[in-house]
Amino acid sequence: MPRVARFSIAPVRSLGLQHPTEIELTELGVVEDRRFFLTNDANRLVDQLIVFKLVQVASRTDPEATTLWMRFPDGTVVDGEVELAEAVETPIHGRTGVGHRVVGPWSEALTDFVGMPMRVIRCDLPGGTRRGNPASILSDGSVREIAAHARLDSVDARRFRMLMDLEDAAAHEEDTWIGRRIQVGDAVLRVTKPDARCAMTTHDPDTGEPDLDTLRTIISYRGLSKGKNADFGVLADVQQPGRVRLGDEVVPLD
Repeated sequence: MPRVARFSIAPVRSLGLQHPTEIELTELGVVEDRRFFLTNDANRLVDQLIVFKLVQVASRTDPEATTLWMRFPDGTVVDGEVELAEAVETPIHGRTGVGHRVVGPWSEALTDFVGMPMRVIRCDLPGGTRRGNPASILSDGSVREIAAHARLDSVDARRFRMLMDLEDAAAHEEDTWIGRRIQVGDAVLRVTKPDARCAMTTHDPDTGEPDLDTLRTIISYRGLSKGKNADFGVLADVQQPGRVRLGDEVVPLD
């Protein structure tokens, strides 16, 4: 039976991943996940596709997103309470991020690290950069399959930045749950659709540098869905909120 092997969240979109031992799934997902995002001084989204090394910066926040902590590769820590300035609406890959600019030392520290003007934006609501489907799932069987097609001994699943990585699953077993409900821990999810992947999956999860053509590899053995998408893993809505822990089994309900 597939079970949860790892959780991955990023309190600031595109920064380094955190791996908690348990999560509280709400209808909006994990409230700390992607609560903040980054822009330049022209209010354009800045993410890992634009600045590879953002993934080298660690971050964390509290469930209410009233504090923000960042640690940079040189060991510098920037920490404090969040103070909000003007309202902001930012285009984000076909969606709109609605929030407020954060006042404080984080923007200056990121500007120095990246070498371009940076701003930190807090979403007004948890999951504010998403359009539904706050949970994402990927099995170890699927990761072994892409490794085999890439002619590698292994592929680090963290590059896919999924909320839940599963173990003890067959290749693409998660695809069989599309349109069905599954129970994971205390939560019930409805798996809605495949996850159409982008170039961010080609980046090393530690350095941010492109190092593996995941998209070409997926397409080589799975083809393109809808004539344009390289699907890998699945997305889900939360029907019954609840706590999920490492080791919880995934149980199909219908």
